[in-house]
Amino acid sequence: MRFSRAMLRWTMCTLLLCGVSGPAVAKVSEAEAAQLGKTLTPLGAEPGPNQDGTIPAWKGAAVFTEEQKHYTYAQLEKLRKTDPDRLNMTRTAQGEAVDKPLFTITAQNYTQYAEHLSAGHQEMFRRYPDYKMIVYPSVRGHFAPEEINEAVKYNATHAELDGTDDISGARLATPFPIPKNGAEVMWNNRLKFRGVSAVRRYNNQAIVDADGSFQISKLIEDVRFEYGNLKDKSRENNVIVYYLQRTLSPARVAGQITLVHEIFGKGTSGRNAWIYNPGLARVNRAPEVGFDNPSLGSDGLQFNDQIDMFNGSLSRYDWKLIGKREIYIPYNAYTMSDPRYKYKDIIRKGHINQDLARYELHRVWVVEANLRPGHAHQFKRRTFYLDEDSWTLSLVDCYDNRDKLWKLQEGHVITLPFLPGSTTVPEVIYDLQSGRYFITAMVNEDNVNNFELSFDREYFLPKNLRSLGERR
Repeated sequence: MRFSRAMLRWTMCTLLLCGVSGPAVAKVSEAEAAQLGKTLTPLGAEPGPNQDGTIPAWKGAAVFTEEQKHYTYAQLEKLRKTDPDRLNMTRTAQGEAVDKPLFTITAQNYTQYAEHLSAGHQEMFRRYPDYKMIVYPSVRGHFAPEEINEAVKYNATHAELDGTDDISGARLATPFPIPKNGAEVMWNNRLKFRGVSAVRRYNNQAIVDADGSFQISKLIEDVRFEYGNLKDKSRENNVIVYYLQRTLSPARVAGQITLVHEIFGKGTSGRNAWIYNPGLARVNRAPEVGFDNPSLGSDGLQFNDQIDMFNGSLSRYDWKLIGKREIYIPYNAYTMSDPRYKYKDIIRKGHINQDLARYELHRVWVVEANLRPGHAHQFKRRTFYLDEDSWTLSLVDCYDNRDKLWKLQEGHVITLPFLPGSTTVPEVIYDLQSGRYFITAMVNEDNVNNFELSFDREYFLPKNLRSLGERR
């Protein structure tokens, strides 16, 4: 495995960093913070290419056209119907060259590329003879508004983490652009700038059995971001995000509403949650919507703390910063959401249709989480891989309590220049022991997610759930 000088520096400096309990972690110096926007990108990545040029220099906003940076919801809806090729924003901005595969990794040759593959991806090749990864030229297009870049520089010298969940001194954006431990890296993902103040997401997900049969569930998710909200900076208390999920199908759970207040702070569980049950017409506090409790509609294939790749309190694990690696991750994955492909085109026996997936070589932060003594979780250990440019979590290797590889999470990263921000659509959780998998955040057969909405905080009060349910 080849490491850049900066990668070696981070690997060496983190060999002694494991748990983060104890006093607050020291802020970086003014001299270190001054490197943001110079020898580091504004968000803390290495701007240059890797040694052999297989990872290019960071381009950020220059990847996209001015038209793409100003797309409206109405324009996106029109493009889905009239010219879906233009939704593949990397290709249309950069030309056909970036859409020509470099090579394909298969079950027959994957060992040649093992240094750039996660443990979970290597197991997929061993398990499925037809599994493949089509590798394309890497394109580094994530960027943020200048106001966010300035907030990140401020955070570098002001934000502190006490224990695993108590953050102070941070505002608007990535709290720890020059991280010193694994927990800081994880918080960079959770508090990354999302590019919007609110969104209505149309989430379609499927439980896929080992024989390839599947059932679709349909959800509508309304979200108001408190942290990182450029339209309303009066963040309320320690709330990160307000989230309201309405289940449309299947019929047996249709009408159920879940409300979540995602929070951070010392001694919290990471969230407060309530559920409206349409059969009882009653709203109940949900004390166990977190950690390894199964998420609604996943048939146990997804734990609550795997939603959005990872969420909730960090308190049950010790977080070790391994450093950086160059890894093939699903990136610029616009084809996966192309409306011309239906869910039956995406879902296959054993794994998704890998002809539609795009993989690129990127530098990623690697964090290992080990279950703390005296704490319970069905995952004893997890390894997280986060894109250095956007702090987006793209891969997770999950191990059971026998320390055997159990699940692989895969988030297909796209950059949306009109926000701007990066997200993962879809997200897949492979059960490497049963052969089943769960896929969520599919939008191919539904409306474009609406990023132009706004929601008042009062919309997300528990007392509103019953009236929302009765209006169904």
